[in-house]
Amino acid sequence: MAQNFRLRFNGAVAAARIRQGAARGLLLSAEHVLQKSQEVVPLDESPLMQSGTASVDEPSLTAVVSYDTPYAVKQHEDLTLRHAPGRTAKYLEGPLNASRAEVAAIIAAQIRRVMR
Repeated sequence: MAQNFRLRFNGAVAAARIRQGAARGLLLSAEHVLQKSQEVVPLDESPLMQSGTASVDEPSLTAVVSYDTPYAVKQHEDLTLRHAPGRTAKYLEGPLNASRAEVAAIIAAQIRRVMR
């Protein structure tokens, strides 16, 4: 008993949905990394912590987590500075590296979600 099947594949729609899911996943991942970095960012009176942002450039599928104070780079890079207990230099690099698997899982989940 032979059966016939017809499959229509609309690659443009699939590609658009994948990009949409990837962009959403990137934003959620950037927010996750921001949250983790907020736990270790150096504190004095908290302007550095309050300046943290997460954003995504959808056309290039690029996520950015940044802190915007005049001393943010120095606080991040200068390993000789002393910080309050639990606070550290490399407050972006450390949480990003520690969250690699979670970031990949978040992006993959968002792509799967839009492809249902």
